[in-house]
Amino acid sequence: MEAVPAPVIGLDLGGTKIAAALFAADGSVPARDTRPTPAQEGPEAVLDALAAAAAAVDPDRSAAAVGVAAAGVIDPRTGRVTSATDSLPGWAGTELGAGLAARTGRPVACDNDVRATAGPELDALDGEFGSLLYAAIGTGVGGAVAVDGRMLHGAFGIAGHLGHLPSAPAAGLPCTCGATGHLEVIASGPAIAAHYARLTGTPVDRLQTVAARAAAGDAPAVRAITTGAAAAGQVLGGLANALGPDRVVVGGGVTGIGALYREALDAAFQAELMPRLRGLVPVPPRFGADAAVRGAAALTATLPLHHPGAHR
Repeated sequence: MEAVPAPVIGLDLGGTKIAAALFAADGSVPARDTRPTPAQEGPEAVLDALAAAAAAVDPDRSAAAVGVAAAGVIDPRTGRVTSATDSLPGWAGTELGAGLAARTGRPVACDNDVRATAGPELDALDGEFGSLLYAAIGTGVGGAVAVDGRMLHGAFGIAGHLGHLPSAPAAGLPCTCGATGHLEVIASGPAIAAHYARLTGTPVDRLQTVAARAAAGDAPAVRAITTGAAAAGQVLGGLANALGPDRVVVGGGVTGIGALYREALDAAFQAELMPRLRGLVPVPPRFGADAAVRGAAALTATLPLHHPGAHR
């Protein structure tokens, strides 16, 4: 008798929230869990919380493996977090794969959260050799790149970090990575708010305040939003020329602030494209809130598994 595929667990780790889901062999989701990320308690507490979320969705221990989509730069080959922002203090250097495998007693596959979220987008392309450019524009600018059906990871798991590409409108602005002039410091949500503050001399509490002022006709707000959007569109258009993607997906919280942002991004993107690519249009993600946990679960079939008790 042919073996029935076992369920797998998908975990999505962010700076504020952990989401977990158990995926049955038929793709259904019989159990879910959401809990706060104990970010300020350190990486060991975060690993404990991930393991607790996995246990909550699979009390019978039916799952064969665990996939985790995590914030930070993740090297799926070593299972290590190679770098991270202050949203998860001390997270850089964490042995995510081995640490979670030891706590759950199951093999673990892990990757950056944006790459994992982009996985279902790649799988949905026609044919087995589809290419994808995926951007997530929110508190930072992340991304994923897949070429000819294969998600790129690169040295140390750093491939796809689109926010650290050069952008002329960001010239001279310091980036969190230590360099200057990167896309993230002009195109992310906090960057657009900071640009508005530079233009007006008046700090604002959040991006939505800038969006509301732009909708009311405030010229500096319009300029801050369109500058960030156009910077993102220009970088994505250049990457499209280099990679020849079948689909370009742009998601993240910043894209939801209104038509002004999306139209400026689209126009700058189109202005960069080579003639054969001019039918290509950036589109929103086609999957909803389950994309990250579903993508995380799928990692167990495509990435190296880190086993309990393996030598670190």
